[in-house]
Amino acid sequence: MACPQSPTQDAHGVADRLPPGKTLGQPRTARPAPPHSAHPGPRPRLTAPVPSAAEPSRTASHEAGPALTPRTLQASDFADGPGPGALYRGPSRVWWRATTLPLSVAAAIAPTAAVLQSKAMAPIAIIAMLLAVIAYRREEGRWPWPRGIALPFLLALAAWAALSALWAPDLSRALASAGTLAGLALLGAACAVVVEEEGAAERRNLVWCLLGGLAAGIALATIDHATNQAIRAAVRGLPERRPGLEFGLKPAASVMALLLPLLLRLHLGAGWRWLILAAGTGAILLLPGDTAKIAALAGLLAAGLVWIGGRTLSCLMAAVLAGALLAAPILVPLMLRPDVAERAPITALHRMLIWDFALERAAEKPVLGWGMEASRNLPGGRDNPSPESLARLHVTPEGERAFLTRPGVERMSLHPHNGALQIWLELGWIGLALAALAVLALGWGAGPAAAGVLASAAVTFAASFGVWQPWWLATEAFAAALAAGLAMRRV
Repeated sequence: MACPQSPTQDAHGVADRLPPGKTLGQPRTARPAPPHSAHPGPRPRLTAPVPSAAEPSRTASHEAGPALTPRTLQASDFADGPGPGALYRGPSRVWWRATTLPLSVAAAIAPTAAVLQSKAMAPIAIIAMLLAVIAYRREEGRWPWPRGIALPFLLALAAWAALSALWAPDLSRALASAGTLAGLALLGAACAVVVEEEGAAERRNLVWCLLGGLAAGIALATIDHATNQAIRAAVRGLPERRPGLEFGLKPAASVMALLLPLLLRLHLGAGWRWLILAAGTGAILLLPGDTAKIAALAGLLAAGLVWIGGRTLSCLMAAVLAGALLAAPILVPLMLRPDVAERAPITALHRMLIWDFALERAAEKPVLGWGMEASRNLPGGRDNPSPESLARLHVTPEGERAFLTRPGVERMSLHPHNGALQIWLELGWIGLALAALAVLALGWGAGPAAAGVLASAAVTFAASFGVWQPWWLATEAFAAALAAGLAMRRV
């Protein structure tokens, strides 16, 4: 991609016309790499010098001289030669000293671990990100201070969540979840800096490890699904498959759908990258879990649209997602119609009744909400769907729908299975506005890979897990750190 002319380019134009033996100045070059047994030391950013105001004669000669064709610099995703290339950070380190090594290991094992036990994603992602931050401090001599326009909004959301603990049903759980949100936001932002400032070779290795991890995870999930969960039953020490075990593949499929768009950062031709992404999406479509299937398709579609339409389209997508988040209290009731309930399967109908209950309770405290993690302890949440909710959807609990009146079928056990409703229910309009600003900042100007990750996360956010579940928050922080850090930088 050609970059517009800049002061750096003007410096090259002047240097090209100087007499032999005269130089304008040389870029700083990295020291030669010592033997592999030695520490190579921090790698400086290499930039071409810019003429200063104290050099009038050169400026004058440049204006008086013959017209020259401006030299165009290329900012490649995979540039690893010295000079003003966008990604060069000096010679490659020994592989075991790469600051991204913990992230590469996590990317290689996380999909398989998610198939065997999805909650393993929390320790894998958190430990990997912490080790990457420590490795950066060891190699560069400084900490990777978090940055990014989305971080202040995420921290503000966490602060508001902590404040809401004052009126939340469970003070300690509310404070713990707010602290987890803040900690993962800071850790993810710091890891994005680690990935961004790493050398090109190490960044490439990270994405290749992710490819291997996703291939292994999808293969294991496919075999487990084809053998009626034999692998996951064996891991749990079960003599035979038990009912409900198949639901454990759905979180794993959601994890892989979230990470899949990052394969667009592979050091391959564009055609191969899109072929691999399409093949991975097709494989996820064969696994259980409707939400994960839609998330994989959404990631592929969003990445493709941004690839074609550029960053302007990703800004539009971010605005649409943020707007949909704010409009959820108005949009969700439009879906709770008797004609939709009549055709819905029993699981979808139960989800609609949960949303109806969430809307009913949220309307009681619309501005401040019930408090962080209040969804677990709302008044009436453990009861069967009320006659009023059934009447609003024209549901007659007969036949298979008698399931709705059985003991244990609750109006809301843990969360509403809709992220926007959960944030409005617990944190009110204030929390919903802060969350919308964070989404807008995360997606504004995102490249194809990051846009795909955001779109996949948005689908899962809208119809699946609880917003504050630690394993899913850690997975999102890990994916966001890789997406932000691997984004192409411009000279």
